[in-house]
Amino acid sequence: MFLRRIARPLMAKVKETTGIVGLDVVPNAREVLISLYTKTLNEIQTVPEDEGYRKAVESFTSHRLKVCQEEEDWEQIEKRLGCGQVEELIEEAQDELKLLSMLNEWDPWGVPDDYECEVIENDAPIPKHVPQHRPGPLPEEFYNTLEAVTPHPEKDTPAGTSSESQPKE
Repeated sequence: MFLRRIARPLMAKVKETTGIVGLDVVPNAREVLISLYTKTLNEIQTVPEDEGYRKAVESFTSHRLKVCQEEEDWEQIEKRLGCGQVEELIEEAQDELKLLSMLNEWDPWGVPDDYECEVIENDAPIPKHVPQHRPGPLPEEFYNTLEAVTPHPEKDTPAGTSSESQPKE
């Protein structure tokens, strides 16, 4: 009886499975998240302060780090963040760090102020070296199917009547 009272609440805190194929349980998820979020906040410092990406990453990472530091229990972390399981959060944080390292390598914010981009007007002929990203026309069957599945209230109701019931006199 004594062991059931003590052990049952402790055993409830142990996650046996994530329920997601290929995503294993991380027993020390809180510590892993704190470490990843701290690394992310350090890495994001290389991005210029006025970039929207930096502002967004700092904002949500700081919030998540704060929650992880305040909560000891993985269930409470998941509940407060509302962004999935802690194991999913770990994968997201790892992906963010990978992206940050790629962005630091690519340096997309290092475009010189005097850089001029070639602008193509709608009616101007597209140079051969520029790929066209315009999809071709859709097949006629698409429009026929769309017409068949789209409700047309004006066709369904005879003129002068309404679908709402009218009060009887």
